Amino acid sequence: MPDSGIHSKRVLIAGKLVEATVFIKDGVISDVVEGSVGGELAGNLPAEDVGNLLVMPGLIDSHVHINEPGRTEWEGFETITKAAVAGGITTLVDMPLNSSPVTVSVSAFSEKLAAAEGKLYCNCGFWGGMVPGNSDELEGLIKAGVLGVKAFLTHSGIADFPNVNEDDLRKGLVVLARYWVPLLLHAELDELHAGIAAFEKNPKSYQAFLNSRPKSWENKAVALAIELCSAFKSPIHIVHLSSADSLRQIKAARAEGLPLTVETCPHYLHFCAEDIPDKNTLFKCTPPIRERENREHLWNGLKEGVIDFIVTDHSPAPADLKQTASGNLLEAWGGISGVQFSLPVVWTEAKKRGFDLTEISALMSGNVANFIGFGGSKGQIKKGYDADLVVWDPEKKFVVSADSILYRHKFSPYIGEELCGEIRQTYVRGKKVFEDGQVVNGAQGKVLLRK
Repeated sequence: MPDSGIHSKRVLIAGKLVEATVFIKDGVISDVVEGSVGGELAGNLPAEDVGNLLVMPGLIDSHVHINEPGRTEWEGFETITKAAVAGGITTLVDMPLNSSPVTVSVSAFSEKLAAAEGKLYCNCGFWGGMVPGNSDELEGLIKAGVLGVKAFLTHSGIADFPNVNEDDLRKGLVVLARYWVPLLLHAELDELHAGIAAFEKNPKSYQAFLNSRPKSWENKAVALAIELCSAFKSPIHIVHLSSADSLRQIKAARAEGLPLTVETCPHYLHFCAEDIPDKNTLFKCTPPIRERENREHLWNGLKEGVIDFIVTDHSPAPADLKQTASGNLLEAWGGISGVQFSLPVVWTEAKKRGFDLTEISALMSGNVANFIGFGGSKGQIKKGYDADLVVWDPEKKFVVSADSILYRHKFSPYIGEELCGEIRQTYVRGKKVFEDGQVVNGAQGKVLLRK
């Protein structure tokens, strides 16, 4: 006998929207019955009819910076997971920085797991980190349960997570290839050029900032990633792709059968450089938000399957570090805050370009589940899968306001944007954790470790 059920005229099942009831027992989908179940909902079974609201697999965001332990004045497990469920996200995966200590050793990972205890309103997995000199720690991190390993090819922004070089990557890939664990790369190879000095002279200009981090930095780093992927035949993942110029070489690498995957982010798909004002540090991220034409090429990359999925790279910081008062882009922390709004941001833009809801679910849930190693239990509404669900109204428009934000710092470049798609309910392991603007029923999430 199921514990509960959810009925809707629109449930996303096996790539189609159908009327159905999703039955839940012990946090797992026990059955999916298409059509109307009539009087069964009025009996002893505690089920809910959500009418015409859309029931979809909960979103999975595999790129967030939670910053706990050590930098909870930036963010933390409780605040980010509450914001996540308000956005229909049921699983996060935390990056190995900017917590303190950074997650580059088994002992640091143990500290992070302890810090998360009792604070997870959604599920949470973890990436380990690769830095110069820690190749001997990678096997231990993998055995301890990290889902993969992240490295930077340029300065990360904090001194305790230095960037690697090619030799470091080769040493690390010897270990990762043995376990078929993905290497996640921040793909920018920085080189001195005139745009850097120009930005230093004009630090409040967005165009100067953009010019200081050209597409060529990304393109060269992606080329190196492809070279290493070919040499080691080990999975490599490009995080937050911004340069659409890299799509051609990515497509060619995939045609060769290389295990290369790619993500991009909502801010690269929604904003464009031409519309970003000077002195507004909320738009600063690395790699940067680029031009309108580049944005459209990224959308084409998603449509063609060259880009695998969309995740947020939620990277918050306090107002003083973000330089919100001064408008100094040179000194400001680079990172976009927006984990709570990823689904409506993406859907608002995607539907203009002919994407359907099935594609969006794959790009923000199913494909991400496969990437993090949980494709057999998450990312679909299917018997035996985890009952991680989002119930939302894809037609409802709203304007983002600061007072709706549940993550720690109540600012975002999305404030004031009119978006389409209101989250009404979120379920984690079968328990309702968000409803109509309120987090409910406490911390229901659990830690996800590598299987």
